[in-house]
Amino acid sequence: MRQQEPGTGIVFGIQRFSIHDGPGIRTTVFLKGCNVNCRWCHNPEGIPMEPLVGFNKDKCISCGACAQVCPQGCHSLEDGVHRFDRSKCVACGKCVEACPVQALELIGKKMTVDDVMQVVKRDMRYYREGGGVTLSGGEALMQKDFALALLKRLKSEGIHCALETNGVHAYGTYEEVLPYVDLFLFDYKATDPQVHRAYVGCKNDIILENLDKLHRAGAKVLVRCPIIPGVNDNDEHFRAIAQLTQTYPNLVGAEVLPYHKLGVSKAQRIEAAYEEFEMVPASVSDGWKQRIIDLGGRLVNVR
Repeated sequence: MRQQEPGTGIVFGIQRFSIHDGPGIRTTVFLKGCNVNCRWCHNPEGIPMEPLVGFNKDKCISCGACAQVCPQGCHSLEDGVHRFDRSKCVACGKCVEACPVQALELIGKKMTVDDVMQVVKRDMRYYREGGGVTLSGGEALMQKDFALALLKRLKSEGIHCALETNGVHAYGTYEEVLPYVDLFLFDYKATDPQVHRAYVGCKNDIILENLDKLHRAGAKVLVRCPIIPGVNDNDEHFRAIAQLTQTYPNLVGAEVLPYHKLGVSKAQRIEAAYEEFEMVPASVSDGWKQRIIDLGGRLVNVR
């Protein structure tokens, strides 16, 4: 991984008018890099720290414009079919600029705090009803220095700050950002340690330890629980979610996030491995939520 320049971050998206990443209308800033590898990841393009080029084969018209400008020879036409050799790509973005049908996209670019704030300030008038900015990813704290600098700037402007995190960091990292985070969106993905290791790539003990420490420190925390059919849609996990909201009475509560397949096409565009799971109808996910409530859990955003 290349050394990150001081004062810059690698951002792979800024979503304006978001209503699913914290309270109110929000601007969500997606930072590249992640230290876990969830098999159902809905932002697989955010896992590598480096920028990369995405290729949508369905849009490609095999015009050859990318091949003409690529200095690395990544693109070629073979029997009228566009080929992309990703192993040669340095993500210079020249092919993206040349593509007339937007079949290519540059995922991730260097931005300064000022660059991000220029976008954020366009939306500040919408934050008055409880909205603000959410840092997400990837895992935002993989770029801790940039995330911290951005959070400090946001708070100096009086903007509500939320931080989405997988919980897999040394607690000292959370202590550094804690004074500038109004709400932690804290993932809780599996109760069984073996299931967590198999599907997320690490143990879950550090996650529970950090949740405990954040609660003791007085942080405002919403526990977010992706439910994946065949993985964690079971009574053991539902009971544990309910128990968390009882053990930590100052939690905002827990939020159930049913699995969706938005990550499938994203993974295809970057040629990343991806495991596809079954989607369930709303009646089933509503049953999950009701079971957690019946077990004494405090859920938010129950629709």
